[in-house]
Amino acid sequence: MIQKSSILKGYLFVIASAILYGCMPLMAKHIYAEGVSAMGLVLLRNLLSLPFLALIGRVKHESFKVTPKSFASVVLIGVLGCALTPILLFISYQHINTGTATVFHFIYPAVVILLEVAFLRAKVSGGRIVAILLCVVGIALFYDPSESPNLVGSLLALISGVTYALYVLLLGRFDRKGLGAFSFGFYASLGSTVTLLIAGPIGGGLTLPTSARGWILCILFSLAINVGAVILFQSGAFIIGGQKGAILSAFEPITSLIVGYLAFDERISPLVIVGSILVIAASVIIAVGDLLAKRREERAQAEE
Repeated sequence: MIQKSSILKGYLFVIASAILYGCMPLMAKHIYAEGVSAMGLVLLRNLLSLPFLALIGRVKHESFKVTPKSFASVVLIGVLGCALTPILLFISYQHINTGTATVFHFIYPAVVILLEVAFLRAKVSGGRIVAILLCVVGIALFYDPSESPNLVGSLLALISGVTYALYVLLLGRFDRKGLGAFSFGFYASLGSTVTLLIAGPIGGGLTLPTSARGWILCILFSLAINVGAVILFQSGAFIIGGQKGAILSAFEPITSLIVGYLAFDERISPLVIVGSILVIAASVIIAVGDLLAKRREERAQAEE
């Protein structure tokens, strides 16, 4: 039985992950200025994280033993979440602005729930339905109607939402079988690195940094995302499940907006503020509903 303290820790892990992810566009912008391509950045994000993940895993005495079946599952999860999704999303930025791409990408919380209901026969409470509706409406308010529509960019961002939904769904259902957070992250990043080393030259878009500053920025980016955000999200999703993790990840676009306002003096419209409030309300509904359910469960067990 998961304790309330563990549930709270799961929420905090996912929200902290979303905040780090929300800073990703700012970090990526500085790295692109060093001549690094989108595919090159995704490759280095995975490759450069490997020694840190291995070292931290060893220090924490995590086991790196894994069966071939589990290894294949971890690699699939890693490729979906740490390779395919960011590539699709980063390429979509070349066709549409990041705000619009975020709107399309964040269909994934709804897709996670739809997939769980359709294929896993999962039950969805009324509170979660309200939360997901608030989340979808809130994210939709981030859309900029003044931007000219672009079919390629929109499709890429939408597909990135579907691939990330599959990542969240598989992550939430995966039995780690003794794998710790960092050993799991190591194998996920390793599978993504090999995939990108093969796909990068084929795609012709694998450009790496040419300056010491570029390499330092890439190392910091890798630490923040693959060692920080990815591990936090995976650890949180293992505790609270994929559905809740997906909804709470909506803190990511809110963080991006705040970072854009502080770093680039980007305007935040009243509609965006309303959307942010709706997203936060959705997260509060999920958290409070889960804690109340946990309290009812504890009372029922005490009465038996």
